[in-house]
Amino acid sequence: MEYVLTAQGLYKKYGNFKALDNFSIHVPKGAIYGFVGRNGAGKTTLIRLICGLQTPTEGSFTLYGVPCASREILKSRRRMGAIVETPSIYLDMSAENNLKEQYRILGLPSFDSIPELLSMVGLENTGKKKAKNFSLGMRQRLGIAIALAGSPDFLILDEPVNGLDPQGIIEIRELILKLNREHQITVLISSHILDELSRLATHYGFIDHGRMIREITAQELEQACRKCIRVKVSDLQAMTRVLDRLSLEYNILSDSEADIFSHESVSSLVRALSAENCDVLSMTEREENLERYYVNLISSTGGERHE
Repeated sequence: MEYVLTAQGLYKKYGNFKALDNFSIHVPKGAIYGFVGRNGAGKTTLIRLICGLQTPTEGSFTLYGVPCASREILKSRRRMGAIVETPSIYLDMSAENNLKEQYRILGLPSFDSIPELLSMVGLENTGKKKAKNFSLGMRQRLGIAIALAGSPDFLILDEPVNGLDPQGIIEIRELILKLNREHQITVLISSHILDELSRLATHYGFIDHGRMIREITAQELEQACRKCIRVKVSDLQAMTRVLDRLSLEYNILSDSEADIFSHESVSSLVRALSAENCDVLSMTEREENLERYYVNLISSTGGERHE
């Protein structure tokens, strides 16, 4: 598999504090990579390293296979665009003039592609309206347009829907999907709004206390977040006998509860339990989502600081 970004044994320390601690990551080309972690977990630190705003304390990362210590890393960085924390825009300028300034910074020879870029992010009709009069969603889309000015094929977005209203969130989601599917741009999204991220990501990386806890594809996550029936019964041993006899997959939760992963009909299961003199006290259908998966994952690793 071809990777746009990789890291192995990466450290970033501030005094005795390890913002990144033996960190690793693998972002496949063409992916929408959801970078998940609580505030302070190390997400923005990694993004700053990738963008060249800071340098690693130890270890290395690669962009398009080029190590960060190589002189060639500057060429690799020209292939990426990023929004770190908040969009860098001139509030007293129009969207078009903001892009012209970015084109000048990048040394691009012509402004001819600006109308197409404004159209791509849905700001083609803003005219001379100043960015300070834009909605938060419009400012975020302008920030993405500025990040796209150099025609990158790798886009890094740090909390792109933070503070947006529902309509703004939908607009950013549709834009990200469009950039990925129609323009083949690999996207890394740092976010703690997990419900929204689950609508976008093809791959996930879960970070906690500066360490990558797990990397997983959306398909693997979907398999892990299966539907189940949570059953509470009067006799757990009787229920396990029934489940084993029916060859049903299950997970014991307590001395009276279990999750059953099966398409067995509820009525058949209740009849089988009744035949064993086992009463069903409650039965609910459950489906684990990304948020619950993340919470359970962090809980299972202890959520403690590694030193």
